[in-house]
Amino acid sequence: MFKRLLIATDGSEIATKAVRAGLELANSLNAQVVILTVTEPWLGLMNGDTNPIYFPVEEYERAAKAEADRLLGKVRDEALSLGVDCETAHVSGYPADAIIETAVTTACDLIVMGSHGRRGIARLLLGSQAAKVVTLSSVPVLICR
Repeated sequence: MFKRLLIATDGSEIATKAVRAGLELANSLNAQVVILTVTEPWLGLMNGDTNPIYFPVEEYERAAKAEADRLLGKVRDEALSLGVDCETAHVSGYPADAIIETAVTTACDLIVMGSHGRRGIARLLLGSQAAKVVTLSSVPVLICR
């Protein structure tokens, strides 16, 4: 069946549930996993005068890398405790695009991710990365709620 799963996480409670489900599935299938976290690009903030608020991009990138390393290390340890063969990846980009691209470039045959299940106005205003991945991915997607 599935031999290589991409499990996407942002460290949230919903994503943590998806990580557990993905690792359990991988364990039962004797599949490999790639654990992915995505950092959105630094766009800067603008004040009313359209002048950027000073926050060095290097500091943002350093903090993002440290957080990604912490998160991925925690998930890697969980995978290894279950005996699941695990790789980790941290990429910068827009989450849905990065998840789909990473699944393809790492030859994954299933994407596992969480969804908050937002509906109506909340979905319209906040968007849904899970919905974008399901809509745009050629790789099958398992959504955990």
